[in-house]
Amino acid sequence: MILARAFEVSRRYGDTLALDRVTLDVASGELVGLLGPNGAGKSTLVSLLTGIRRPTSGRVELCGGDPRLPASRRTLGVTPQETGLPASLRVGEVVDFVRAHFDNPLDRAELLERFGLADLVRRQTGGLSGGQKRRVAVALAFAGRPEIVFLDEPTTGLDVQARRALWEGIRAFHADGGTVVLTSHYLEEIEALARRVVVIGDGRVLVDDTVDAVRGLVAIRRVSLTCRVPLPVLDGLVGVEAEGDRLHLLTPDADRLVRDLVAHDVPFADLEVRPTSLEEAFLTLTREPLPA
Repeated sequence: MILARAFEVSRRYGDTLALDRVTLDVASGELVGLLGPNGAGKSTLVSLLTGIRRPTSGRVELCGGDPRLPASRRTLGVTPQETGLPASLRVGEVVDFVRAHFDNPLDRAELLERFGLADLVRRQTGGLSGGQKRRVAVALAFAGRPEIVFLDEPTTGLDVQARRALWEGIRAFHADGGTVVLTSHYLEEIEALARRVVVIGDGRVLVDDTVDAVRGLVAIRRVSLTCRVPLPVLDGLVGVEAEGDRLHLLTPDADRLVRDLVAHDVPFADLEVRPTSLEEAFLTLTREPLPA
């Protein structure tokens, strides 16, 4: 069952084309990661699919209907990039207020526990840190037992421990059959959570595939080795990262690179060859021009 759909969707802001004929389906039970640099169109796409904005052209659907209609949004949960919480209300009061809008909300204690908020229940939201406010905002997206949740940069401003706690809450929702669309600048987040990755650049879908397939598309390998001498000029080397004596070399042909190192009598040890990380694939995909 398709819960969210965009078909040939474009969106303009004056003379700026934010989305250019984007087509995307999100099926029930999927956990989809939207990747792209700032200004790529990720947040615009989320705003169209959740009914916050309307497309300039094309069609969007949410749960089989118009995203702007209350009936279509009844099983929707959203955490936008920017959220405002009433400063004078306590966390528990905000949670209860949101839960009251749904016929069968998630139990208050369960919601607070799932997202690590139990110790904040009596705190006024105006006195929370930015990271704590973000945790509350994410938790509220799950208050109504939604079928589909859109999380736009959900862990911005969180420390590592808080981020991983939210990951567990998202995983638990997905494991129970929930559908998640997640945008993030933290590529490790997409790699840790998503089963499917959609890379957006310049308002267009560049790639829509699995995490492993996105890595494979760029056909680059990461060759890591320990070397204490300067490297000679090597053909086919597309990137070099240094961590002391440890070098990480990016190349489309790992076998040739190793042969060239041997041919140049370069002394090295602790050789390791592996596929690119999602971050390396992402940077390559968004850097290179689209085919005509």
